[in-house]
Amino acid sequence: MSTLAHISDLHFGAENPVLVEALVADLRALGPSLVVVSGDLTQRARRREFAKARAFLDRLPFPRLVVPGNHDIPLFDLVSRFVSPLARFRRYVAEDVDPFFASETLAVLGLNTARSNRWKEGRISPEQIDLVRRRFGPLPPHVVKVLVTHHPFLPPPGAEPPPLVGRAAEALYAAEACGVDLVLSGHLHLGYTGDVRAHHAHVGRALLVAQAGTATSHRLRDEVNSYNVLELSPQRLAFTRRAWNESAFHEARRVDYVKSGSEWTPAIP
Repeated sequence: MSTLAHISDLHFGAENPVLVEALVADLRALGPSLVVVSGDLTQRARRREFAKARAFLDRLPFPRLVVPGNHDIPLFDLVSRFVSPLARFRRYVAEDVDPFFASETLAVLGLNTARSNRWKEGRISPEQIDLVRRRFGPLPPHVVKVLVTHHPFLPPPGAEPPPLVGRAAEALYAAEACGVDLVLSGHLHLGYTGDVRAHHAHVGRALLVAQAGTATSHRLRDEVNSYNVLELSPQRLAFTRRAWNESAFHEARRVDYVKSGSEWTPAIP
Protein backbone atom coordinates (compact mmCIF):
# COMPACT_ATOMS: atom_id res chain seq x y z
CA MET A 1 0.00 0.00 0.00
CA SER A 2 1.34 3.43 -0.97
CA THR A 3 0.05 6.69 0.50
CA LEU A 4 0.13 9.87 -1.58
CA ALA A 5 -0.47 13.34 -0.20
CA HIS A 6 -1.80 15.44 -3.07
CA ILE A 7 -1.52 19.19 -2.41
CA SER A 8 -2.04 22.00 -4.87
CA ASP A 9 -2.33 25.74 -5.39
CA LEU A 10 -0.24 26.80 -2.42
CA HIS A 11 0.10 30.33 -3.86
CA PHE A 12 2.97 31.57 -1.69
CA GLY A 13 2.60 35.33 -1.81
CA ALA A 14 -1.11 34.90 -1.08
CA GLU A 15 -0.76 32.21 1.58
CA ASN A 16 -2.28 31.97 5.05
CA PRO A 17 0.65 31.32 7.46
CA VAL A 18 -1.62 29.49 9.92
CA LEU A 19 -2.62 27.04 7.19
CA VAL A 20 1.00 26.54 6.14
CA GLU A 21 1.95 25.48 9.66
CA ALA A 22 -1.12 23.26 9.99
CA LEU A 23 -0.42 21.60 6.65
CA VAL A 24 3.19 20.83 7.59
CA ALA A 25 2.02 19.30 10.87
CA ASP A 26 -0.70 17.26 9.17
CA LEU A 27 1.65 15.91 6.51
CA ARG A 28 4.29 14.98 9.09
CA ALA A 29 1.67 13.09 11.08
CA LEU A 30 0.48 11.32 7.92
CA GLY A 31 3.95 10.20 6.80
CA PRO A 32 3.11 9.72 3.10
CA SER A 33 5.10 7.58 0.69
CA LEU A 34 5.14 10.55 -1.71
CA VAL A 35 4.01 14.18 -1.66
CA VAL A 36 2.60 15.32 -5.00
CA VAL A 37 2.28 19.06 -5.65
CA SER A 38 0.17 19.82 -8.71
CA GLY A 39 1.27 23.38 -9.41
CA ASP A 40 0.81 27.02 -8.48
CA LEU A 41 3.37 27.08 -5.70
CA THR A 42 3.52 30.88 -6.05
CA GLN A 43 1.14 33.76 -6.68
CA ARG A 44 3.19 35.80 -9.16
CA ALA A 45 6.35 33.72 -9.73
CA ARG A 46 8.47 36.21 -7.79
CA ARG A 47 11.80 35.14 -6.28
CA ARG A 48 10.70 35.77 -2.71
CA GLU A 49 7.59 33.64 -3.29
CA PHE A 50 9.64 30.78 -4.70
CA ALA A 51 11.99 31.10 -1.71
CA LYS A 52 9.00 30.62 0.61
CA ALA A 53 7.84 27.64 -1.42
CA ARG A 54 11.31 26.11 -1.26
CA ALA A 55 11.43 26.58 2.51
CA PHE A 56 8.04 24.88 2.82
CA LEU A 57 9.12 21.89 0.72
CA ASP A 58 12.32 21.55 2.73
CA ARG A 59 10.23 21.02 5.87
CA LEU A 60 8.65 17.88 4.40
CA PRO A 61 10.96 14.88 4.98
CA PHE A 62 9.34 12.75 2.27
CA PRO A 63 9.92 12.00 -1.41
CA ARG A 64 8.06 14.51 -3.54
CA LEU A 65 7.04 15.15 -7.12
CA VAL A 66 6.24 18.73 -8.14
CA VAL A 67 4.92 20.22 -11.39
CA PRO A 68 4.55 23.92 -12.22
CA GLY A 69 1.27 25.78 -12.57
CA ASN A 70 0.40 28.84 -14.60
CA HIS A 71 1.06 31.10 -11.60
CA ASP A 72 4.64 29.78 -11.54
CA ILE A 73 5.26 31.58 -14.85
CA PRO A 74 5.74 35.37 -14.58
CA LEU A 75 2.68 37.28 -15.73
CA PHE A 76 3.85 40.90 -15.86
CA ASP A 77 7.59 40.35 -16.48
CA LEU A 78 7.13 39.73 -20.21
CA VAL A 79 10.82 39.09 -20.94
CA SER A 80 11.01 36.31 -18.35
CA ARG A 81 7.57 35.04 -19.29
CA PHE A 82 8.53 34.35 -22.90
CA VAL A 83 12.33 33.91 -22.76
CA SER A 84 12.75 31.79 -19.62
CA PRO A 85 9.26 31.17 -18.17
CA LEU A 86 10.24 28.42 -15.72
CA ALA A 87 13.77 29.57 -14.81
CA ARG A 88 12.76 30.45 -11.24
CA PHE A 89 10.80 27.23 -10.79
CA ARG A 90 13.83 25.25 -11.96
CA ARG A 91 16.16 27.20 -9.66
CA TYR A 92 14.09 27.04 -6.49
CA VAL A 93 11.91 23.93 -6.85
CA ALA A 94 13.08 21.31 -9.36
CA GLU A 95 15.04 21.20 -12.59
CA ASP A 96 12.81 18.54 -14.13
CA VAL A 97 9.36 19.92 -14.97
CA ASP A 98 8.11 16.52 -16.24
CA PRO A 99 9.24 14.47 -13.22
CA PHE A 100 8.87 10.73 -12.74
CA PHE A 101 8.75 8.62 -9.56
CA ALA A 102 8.72 4.82 -9.53
CA SER A 103 8.72 2.04 -6.97
CA GLU A 104 7.87 -1.65 -7.22
CA THR A 105 4.13 -0.98 -7.00
CA LEU A 106 3.70 2.70 -7.95
CA ALA A 107 4.64 4.93 -10.90
CA VAL A 108 3.87 8.67 -10.96
CA LEU A 109 4.53 10.94 -13.94
CA GLY A 110 4.16 14.71 -13.77
CA LEU A 111 3.60 16.84 -16.87
CA ASN A 112 4.13 20.57 -17.05
CA THR A 113 0.96 22.03 -18.59
CA ALA A 114 1.82 25.71 -17.97
CA ARG A 115 2.44 27.72 -21.15
CA SER A 116 3.68 31.30 -21.67
CA ASN A 117 1.26 32.07 -24.47
CA ARG A 118 -1.76 30.51 -22.73
CA TRP A 119 -1.11 31.94 -19.28
CA LYS A 120 -4.34 30.79 -17.64
CA GLU A 121 -5.19 27.71 -19.69
CA GLY A 122 -2.78 24.81 -20.00
CA ARG A 123 -1.73 22.41 -22.72
CA ILE A 124 -0.03 19.06 -23.20
CA SER A 125 2.42 18.73 -26.07
CA PRO A 126 2.75 15.79 -28.48
CA GLU A 127 6.16 15.13 -26.97
CA GLN A 128 4.62 14.85 -23.51
CA ILE A 129 1.98 12.43 -24.82
CA ASP A 130 4.83 10.31 -26.16
CA LEU A 131 6.46 10.57 -22.72
CA VAL A 132 3.29 9.10 -21.17
CA ARG A 133 3.67 6.10 -23.48
CA ARG A 134 7.40 5.71 -22.81
CA ARG A 135 7.13 5.98 -19.03
CA PHE A 136 4.01 3.89 -18.42
CA GLY A 137 3.90 1.54 -21.41
CA PRO A 138 6.64 -0.90 -20.33
CA LEU A 139 5.38 -1.23 -16.73
CA PRO A 140 3.66 -4.43 -15.54
CA PRO A 141 -0.10 -4.45 -14.76
CA HIS A 142 0.34 -4.66 -10.98
CA VAL A 143 1.96 -1.20 -10.86
CA VAL A 144 -0.50 1.60 -10.00
CA LYS A 145 0.04 4.34 -12.59
CA VAL A 146 -0.67 7.98 -11.73
CA LEU A 147 -0.52 11.03 -14.03
CA VAL A 148 -0.12 14.53 -12.52
CA THR A 149 -0.91 17.85 -14.22
CA HIS A 150 -1.81 21.31 -12.98
CA HIS A 151 -4.69 21.88 -15.40
CA PRO A 152 -7.74 19.61 -15.15
CA PHE A 153 -9.10 16.87 -17.39
CA LEU A 154 -12.50 16.68 -15.67
CA PRO A 155 -14.82 19.62 -14.83
CA PRO A 156 -16.51 19.90 -11.44
CA PRO A 157 -19.79 17.97 -11.19
CA GLY A 158 -22.88 20.05 -11.89
CA ALA A 159 -20.95 23.17 -12.87
CA GLU A 160 -20.40 25.07 -16.10
CA PRO A 161 -17.31 23.34 -17.53
CA PRO A 162 -14.17 25.49 -17.25
CA PRO A 163 -11.50 25.26 -19.95
CA LEU A 164 -9.79 21.88 -19.66
CA VAL A 165 -6.18 21.12 -20.45
CA GLY A 166 -5.41 21.31 -24.16
CA ARG A 167 -5.03 17.98 -26.01
CA ALA A 168 -6.91 16.26 -23.20
CA ALA A 169 -8.46 13.70 -25.56
CA GLU A 170 -5.14 12.68 -27.09
CA ALA A 171 -3.46 12.44 -23.71
CA LEU A 172 -6.28 10.32 -22.33
CA TYR A 173 -6.05 7.94 -25.30
CA ALA A 174 -2.39 7.40 -24.46
CA ALA A 175 -3.07 7.11 -20.72
CA GLU A 176 -5.82 4.57 -21.26
CA ALA A 177 -3.66 2.47 -23.60
CA CYS A 178 -0.84 2.44 -21.02
CA GLY A 179 -3.08 1.40 -18.12
CA VAL A 180 -3.03 4.69 -16.20
CA ASP A 181 -5.31 4.38 -13.17
CA LEU A 182 -5.50 7.90 -11.79
CA VAL A 183 -5.04 11.56 -12.74
CA LEU A 184 -4.23 14.22 -10.13
CA SER A 185 -4.75 17.92 -10.93
CA GLY A 186 -5.43 21.32 -9.37
CA HIS A 187 -5.96 24.85 -10.77
CA LEU A 188 -9.67 25.20 -9.96
CA HIS A 189 -9.35 25.47 -6.15
CA LEU A 190 -12.07 22.82 -5.88
CA GLY A 191 -11.70 19.31 -4.49
CA TYR A 192 -13.63 16.46 -6.12
CA THR A 193 -13.22 12.97 -7.53
CA GLY A 194 -14.73 11.21 -10.51
CA ASP A 195 -14.23 9.17 -13.67
CA VAL A 196 -13.03 10.91 -16.84
CA ARG A 197 -15.77 9.11 -18.78
CA ALA A 198 -18.27 11.53 -17.23
CA HIS A 199 -16.91 14.11 -19.68
CA HIS A 200 -14.80 12.12 -22.17
CA ALA A 201 -17.08 9.48 -23.69
CA HIS A 202 -14.32 8.17 -25.96
CA VAL A 203 -12.42 6.68 -23.01
CA GLY A 204 -13.17 2.98 -22.85
CA ARG A 205 -12.47 2.16 -19.21
CA ALA A 206 -12.45 3.85 -15.82
CA LEU A 207 -9.70 6.42 -15.42
CA LEU A 208 -10.16 8.05 -12.04
CA VAL A 209 -9.55 11.71 -11.26
CA ALA A 210 -8.75 13.46 -7.99
CA GLN A 211 -8.86 17.26 -8.08
CA ALA A 212 -7.29 19.10 -5.15
CA GLY A 213 -8.49 22.36 -3.67
CA THR A 214 -6.14 25.11 -2.59
CA ALA A 215 -4.17 23.92 0.43
CA THR A 216 -2.90 27.20 1.90
CA SER A 217 -4.14 30.19 -0.12
CA HIS A 218 -6.78 32.71 0.87
CA ARG A 219 -7.93 32.69 -2.79
CA LEU A 220 -10.95 30.47 -2.11
CA ARG A 221 -13.78 29.66 -4.53
CA ASP A 222 -16.77 28.82 -2.32
CA GLU A 223 -14.83 25.98 -0.67
CA VAL A 224 -12.59 25.72 2.37
CA ASN A 225 -8.90 24.93 2.06
CA SER A 226 -8.19 21.25 1.55
CA TYR A 227 -5.87 18.60 0.17
CA ASN A 228 -6.18 14.93 -0.79
CA VAL A 229 -4.80 11.73 0.66
CA LEU A 230 -4.76 8.66 -1.59
CA GLU A 231 -4.14 5.11 -0.43
CA LEU A 232 -3.14 3.04 -3.44
CA SER A 233 -2.76 -0.67 -4.03
CA PRO A 234 -3.12 -2.72 -7.23
CA GLN A 235 -6.73 -3.64 -6.36
CA ARG A 236 -7.98 -0.71 -4.27
CA LEU A 237 -7.87 3.10 -4.29
CA ALA A 238 -9.09 5.22 -1.40
CA PHE A 239 -9.56 8.99 -1.71
CA THR A 240 -9.77 11.13 1.40
CA ARG A 241 -10.34 14.87 1.27
CA ARG A 242 -8.83 16.59 4.28
CA ALA A 243 -10.44 19.98 4.82
CA TRP A 244 -9.69 22.92 7.11
CA ASN A 245 -12.11 23.45 10.01
CA GLU A 246 -10.61 26.66 11.41
CA SER A 247 -8.28 24.77 13.75
CA ALA A 248 -6.90 21.75 11.86
CA PHE A 249 -7.22 19.63 8.75
CA HIS A 250 -9.69 16.77 9.22
CA GLU A 251 -11.24 13.99 7.14
CA ALA A 252 -14.19 15.54 5.31
CA ARG A 253 -14.96 12.91 2.68
CA ARG A 254 -13.78 9.43 1.73
CA VAL A 255 -14.44 7.44 -1.44
CA ASP A 256 -13.17 3.90 -2.05
CA TYR A 257 -12.79 2.10 -5.37
CA VAL A 258 -11.98 -1.53 -6.10
CA LYS A 259 -10.53 -2.98 -9.28
CA SER A 260 -12.11 -5.83 -11.20
CA GLY A 261 -10.09 -6.76 -14.27
CA SER A 262 -9.14 -3.39 -15.74
CA GLU A 263 -12.20 -1.57 -14.35
CA TRP A 264 -12.36 0.60 -11.22
CA THR A 265 -15.78 0.67 -9.50
CA PRO A 266 -16.97 2.32 -6.26
CA ALA A 267 -16.66 -0.02 -3.30
CA ILE A 268 -19.89 -1.12 -1.64
CA PRO A 269 -19.90 0.12 1.98
